[in-house]
Amino acid sequence: MAFIRERRLTANGMDFFIAEAGEPGAPLVLCLHGFPECWASWRYQLPALAQSGYHAVAPDLRGYGQSDCPPAAADYDIDTLVADLTGLLDALGHDTAVWVGHDWGGIIV
Repeated sequence: MAFIRERRLTANGMDFFIAEAGEPGAPLVLCLHGFPECWASWRYQLPALAQSGYHAVAPDLRGYGQSDCPPAAADYDIDTLVADLTGLLDALGHDTAVWVGHDWGGIIV
């Protein structure tokens, strides 16, 4: 069984909490949670994706869980949220990913 690891990454000038399973060199699957959830909504899927050969990552999105939470509503526009995710791709060392989103995460995807 694949184990979930936790760590922090900096992307788009923010500090993000991520949970991940699988090998970092494997194809990336980025799982985005809904409102008002956090990365843990993907806790069952991360090990299953890792066992299938993927590097599965679920971040706490901006303003959720253990990630940074800017106070201004303007800091949550869709372009900024997309820039967070492309920044996470860079921080994870990937050029591409399979994107999976639930609820609010689906809107960002």
